[in-house]
Amino acid sequence: MRAKSVAPHFDTALSSQNLVTKQLFISLFAAALLAGCNPPDAPKGGKKDGKNAPAMPSRAVQSAPAESRPMERAVSVIGALAAIDQATLSVKVSGRLQSLSVDIGTRVKKGELVAQIESVDYELKLRSAEALLAQARARLGLLLVGADDTVKAEETSTVRQANASLLESQKQRDRTRELAKRGISSQADLEIVEANYEIAFNRHLEALEDIRQRQGVLQQRRVEVEIARQQLADTKIVAPFDGMVQERKASPGEFLNTAAPIVTLVKVDPLRLRVEVPERNAAGVRLGQKVRLTIEGDTNKYTGTISRLSPAITDASRMLIVEADIPNAAGLLRPGTFARADIVLAEQEPATTVHKDALITFAGMEKIFLVKDGRAAEKNIAVGRRAGDFIEVLSGVKAGDVVVLSPGSLQNGQPVTTERSAVSGQRSAKGGGAAADSNQPSAKGGKPGKPAGP
Repeated sequence: MRAKSVAPHFDTALSSQNLVTKQLFISLFAAALLAGCNPPDAPKGGKKDGKNAPAMPSRAVQSAPAESRPMERAVSVIGALAAIDQATLSVKVSGRLQSLSVDIGTRVKKGELVAQIESVDYELKLRSAEALLAQARARLGLLLVGADDTVKAEETSTVRQANASLLESQKQRDRTRELAKRGISSQADLEIVEANYEIAFNRHLEALEDIRQRQGVLQQRRVEVEIARQQLADTKIVAPFDGMVQERKASPGEFLNTAAPIVTLVKVDPLRLRVEVPERNAAGVRLGQKVRLTIEGDTNKYTGTISRLSPAITDASRMLIVEADIPNAAGLLRPGTFARADIVLAEQEPATTVHKDALITFAGMEKIFLVKDGRAAEKNIAVGRRAGDFIEVLSGVKAGDVVVLSPGSLQNGQPVTTERSAVSGQRSAKGGGAAADSNQPSAKGGKPGKPAGP
């Protein structure tokens, strides 16, 4: 009975305690909401237009005027290097390859022996042709060996013999004719001598024709000797130009038929740079212009000159094919290599420039700060060529504008006072005035800092 009477009083006490806790939590939550809506730092009765915000402090900066400088104008292209000459050396006569004196990478000079075909067969052919030539010379009454093949047909023995027979027949005919007129000789005798004369005359003509035929045979034998001599010379394969062996295609001991390849030779000095120039830049490309190129993985810079231009723009790509000769005496460049090249269209061309320390690049945008009416004015620009420490500004700046160097965390509209620039050696008046004499020395020898992002 006692336990039952105590339980209701205990439940009532717990309910009272929970109620107090809930009321306290509600009070604290309401106070937090009021504190968020009315922050203690907010000035009472203050205006929301920011007119009473503290002014930005003035900052001393170094500046330099934008200048008009002569800069070269170039167009950047991508191309490939190729050998200016490339040839696959093949055999002109069939035979067994006796020797091969080169391999891949071997450097050869023009006229240097590359390979040798066995020459015994061709030496024998030459000797046979020379023997036939000597025989043909003998039939014309010439010495067996000699370079002069001139022959007078009337002085050969065959023609002189036929000529003598002709003269005798002619005299016999003339005497018979005279006797026939006197009635001493009969008509039959006259006809016989007339026939003999015709025979002798035709034999004389035949002798002349025989000599001409022998002269033709002599010329043929002479040509056969030259052919045999050339075939003997063709057993030696020599380099047609200075170059290097790119590929070896045969080995000693192989029997090679006519036109069988032996080695591939490339001329590596100079090399041919072949590039495509867009149509919009093609009008400025000329023969003889300088070309600078770089190779991936090579820190060296190479130069050459434009030597060949296509006469027309390619219909499909609207590109102009340009070829330049690149000296390669050291052999550091290789045919087939891709190259990045700059074609110099103009050596000196006026351009508005600013110092590189004035440029700020952020999120792909490029900008600078100008000094106008004693304040920093942020300006988005488009840049072009670069020459040393100076950058061409294509738009947004004109020559004479005062540009802030190393702006760092400078803000748009912030008051600035300018100092003489250690970069350009020019002096500008404080408060954003125009630049003074560029020949005045800098008051401060320190170099400006690097540009930082906004």
